[in-house]
Amino acid sequence: MVAHNPLFHGRWTLKRFKATVVNDIWPEVLFFTLIATMVSCVSELTPHKLILSNQLLTVLGTVLGLVISFRTSSAYERYQDGRKMWTNIMVASRNLAIMLWIHVPSVREGGEAETLKGIIEKKTMINLIQAFSVSVKHFLRGEPGVYYQDLYPLICFLPRYANPKGDHSGYDMLPLWSASDDLPVDELHHGLHGANVRSAPDTIHHPQRTTSLPTHSHNETMIDDNKSETSWFRSLTKSPNASVRPSRRNTFDPEKVLPEVHSTRPLRPARNPPQESVYDYFPLLRFFRWCVRKVLRRAKPAGEDEARRKKKSLDTVESNVPLEICMVLSSYTGYLMQKSLLQPSIATGVTNNITMLQDTMSNLERIRNTPLPFAYQAHLRMSLWLYLLFLPFQIYAAFRWYTIPGTAFASFLLLGFLEIGQEIENPFNYDLNDLDLDHFCLSIQRELHEITAYTNPEPSSYLFGIWNQPFAPSDRRSAHDIVKHGAEYRLPDHHDGPEPGMASIKRTLVNSWREVDRTTRDI
Repeated sequence: MVAHNPLFHGRWTLKRFKATVVNDIWPEVLFFTLIATMVSCVSELTPHKLILSNQLLTVLGTVLGLVISFRTSSAYERYQDGRKMWTNIMVASRNLAIMLWIHVPSVREGGEAETLKGIIEKKTMINLIQAFSVSVKHFLRGEPGVYYQDLYPLICFLPRYANPKGDHSGYDMLPLWSASDDLPVDELHHGLHGANVRSAPDTIHHPQRTTSLPTHSHNETMIDDNKSETSWFRSLTKSPNASVRPSRRNTFDPEKVLPEVHSTRPLRPARNPPQESVYDYFPLLRFFRWCVRKVLRRAKPAGEDEARRKKKSLDTVESNVPLEICMVLSSYTGYLMQKSLLQPSIATGVTNNITMLQDTMSNLERIRNTPLPFAYQAHLRMSLWLYLLFLPFQIYAAFRWYTIPGTAFASFLLLGFLEIGQEIENPFNYDLNDLDLDHFCLSIQRELHEITAYTNPEPSSYLFGIWNQPFAPSDRRSAHDIVKHGAEYRLPDHHDGPEPGMASIKRTLVNSWREVDRTTRDI
């Protein structure tokens, strides 16, 4: 297999450049390069020599390099653990769906009506398995609640109140819906300002569906605090023929295959990435923006600061949706066992896979909510800054004018690894180097629908047909032709062989092994 160089494979675009850490570290690299330039110019052009002893350079550089390596390795380990946990979710979802779809009988006592109910029952539970991965995705991205275009249609039928026949007051609302209804509609967290939301008006009872990807008309009506900056970014990435030739990316809307249901609250998009602005490419401008906001803060209404505090409070990652889905699946398993619709051995497998989903969710929560201690990160970054600050003074005597590129290279190397460790420490967000959680969820969705498309036919309907040659290569006859001769099986044109029947079958199998072993070896 030929491995492609990721740096030179494909076409370079602004998005691909943003996937590197260059746009994050270049202000710091520029700053330390300017310090090195100052040291070189003063030492070369004036009688003053800005030189320090380099006795500690090797020792401190080695220690700092080891610590940065440990920081990056720890972050990469968390990245790999996150990917392994999502693999566990995919495996458990497949196993659970296969067990429910194949081993739970669809034919029930009571005729075709009960059989139809059984199929609906199993398909609904498999949809809940799909909803579990989607809820975990939103949980890991710090997006609370259930009102999302890719989640709400899958779980909207679940009970909302402890007393279904009661007054349906807020005191009877179950935790799954109570936590979501406590979130204010207009207080959208980090990735939802300016996002495209959808809701069905109270006067309309027909289901409405809207794409989660913003269209041209939606972009014009978006409310965006950084409108000028996002317009600047879109001007860099917009294709001149985008409106003439719609691409697959512009028309991609996987939510349109989900159920169309009515919602009394706005459904947020399946993806809520933060808005990109000019500050992402020129971080130095953030300092001037901060100064302007400090000056203008007194002129702002008091309610705006309160809204900002509420908005920041939503960044806390806490969600009970995956747990509620697991409890529904576990309750359904108990129902099947009570009705004797599930064999004990299969019920054990179903329970083990539900437990696997819960255990994986706990491990993902540990990775998401347990970053490296702030003291460690702050001390490491400050130590690196001090090391790079005094580096030009220590290497000038040996490098002279080459101190400038040497300091720039050292800053780029060390700051780059430090930034990489910080970026992949939490691999569940919307950064270009994070795990593609949407891809994982869509893969699970496709696999679950493939499982439910399996018709579970009787084995005899396809095993003994004309397309099956079970004894090849020794016997090229089809299973249909072999069965026609009954129990008197004999290889064609081998009348001097063993007696017809089982002895001849054994001779055929041994001959097949011998021929396969000889043919498949590359001598």
